[in-house]
Amino acid sequence: MSLIVYLLDFQCAMCRAVLESGADQKAAESLNDGIVYLMIIPYILGGLTLYFLYLKFFKK
Repeated sequence: MSLIVYLLDFQCAMCRAVLESGADQKAAESLNDGIVYLMIIPYILGGLTLYFLYLKFFKK
């Protein structure tokens, strides 16, 4: 469980530098939200692809 918490706290070096340079908290939250959206989109697309393949090949 602690590994998951550790992994969720990752940021790229550039993002971390911008946030540590004195940006406000709102900018940090927006940046983290954007990272989460970019990370989730491939999983959603993959899930939809598998769902439609299931419908096509296993439903009659």
